[in-house]
Amino acid sequence: MPADFEIERYRDRPPWQIGDLVAEGKVEVGDDTAWWVERTYGAHGHVEDGVFVTEYSSAGQLASWIVRQDGRATPVAPPELRREVARALRLVRDRHEGQPPQPAAEAKSREGDALERVAGPVAPERFAVLQALLAYLLDRAGDEGEATVPAQDLIDRFHIPPDELEEHLSLLNLVNFGGGCYAIYAQLEDGQVRVDKELFGDTFRAPPRLTPLEARAIRLALEFVGPMIAADARTPLDRVRRKLEETFGEFDLAQTPEPHIGEDEEGLVATLTQGIREGRLIELDYLKEGEETTSPHLVEPYSMERKLPHWYVHTWDRTRDGERSFRLDRMRSARLQDERFEPREGFQPSGLRDARPVQVWYSPEVARWRLERAPGAKRLKDGSAIEEVPVGGEEWLIGEILSFRGEAVVLQPTDLRSRIAERARTLLAELGLSRVRVPSAT
Repeated sequence: MPADFEIERYRDRPPWQIGDLVAEGKVEVGDDTAWWVERTYGAHGHVEDGVFVTEYSSAGQLASWIVRQDGRATPVAPPELRREVARALRLVRDRHEGQPPQPAAEAKSREGDALERVAGPVAPERFAVLQALLAYLLDRAGDEGEATVPAQDLIDRFHIPPDELEEHLSLLNLVNFGGGCYAIYAQLEDGQVRVDKELFGDTFRAPPRLTPLEARAIRLALEFVGPMIAADARTPLDRVRRKLEETFGEFDLAQTPEPHIGEDEEGLVATLTQGIREGRLIELDYLKEGEETTSPHLVEPYSMERKLPHWYVHTWDRTRDGERSFRLDRMRSARLQDERFEPREGFQPSGLRDARPVQVWYSPEVARWRLERAPGAKRLKDGSAIEEVPVGGEEWLIGEILSFRGEAVVLQPTDLRSRIAERARTLLAELGLSRVRVPSAT
């Protein structure tokens, strides 16, 4: 990494700030939405007198965020941003009126297609190679505990492709690491593999060395479960991080940013996990998508789940008398109650078990992006894509379709198409954009 490169400037940028910034946008937000905007995007703009001010590199991406708010955000300036929001809503409306478009035939998979996915992270037969490789390197290290082996010897002996040798060694270092030390540590340098054989004993008192693969694993662990560990230990997350550094050494801190969770959400995680552990009710204030104000919910918390980039808590909502899942970033507050609850007999959060299927078509402009992120999406011959999405809450899907600005179209069911068209038409009026002149939608 270049010495003068500051990665923090580029981390966690919203989509509308990826690239060179070209203008400043002003978006009016409701009083009961401002706290959420400030919490989520405070590092990338500010809210002043009910107006969210943020620089952008793409008016289209900022427009996507605005329409995704389903009426809680109104573009104020500049005119370019207002025109883009109006254009997007008209295109969504037009493409959901009348009969749906007829999708092209599905494209056949091509050998070497960049979008093809590997069946699994590690092929089972590779472990046999790793086991043989480990035995061989241990033998070469002998009683002296170290050795240097020509890389070509390993390539020839174990039939490892030259460009995959370093990956094999990194994986070997990972799978034979345990108890604070390695059986061996192998590193490829200038055509030679340097091998150090570790002995169990004094090594336990020394911090283990981390390979790049292990450092990435720790970063992912911090991102996924760091707040849960902190909550269970009743310890701030930054202290959890410091203890990891003390144990493992400073593992490339410039490349190991803080987990993507703010102090407010960290406190919510602590409250919710305590409620789950102790079986206590929690009262929370929640800003549901499609609503302008928060609403109170008295819930029985059962489990928490991390689906990047958000945390979710799965509950039985006593206020609504039904199963509900809540996103933490939309939770304004959570208060632990004294009253305890007995887990409901046979109840397990179902997620999308009772969802109905919705068929969505993606235009060639966004199809490749969708194919990379949705395992169930299929590539069509004209460069577009199609996907069947399980949908439990239609409000969520409507906002999602709006955010694609006309480049994602619901094909089935028909009633949902009508709802989306009507919502786009209504938003044009609610946001004061009905008379904004824009190029004709196609």
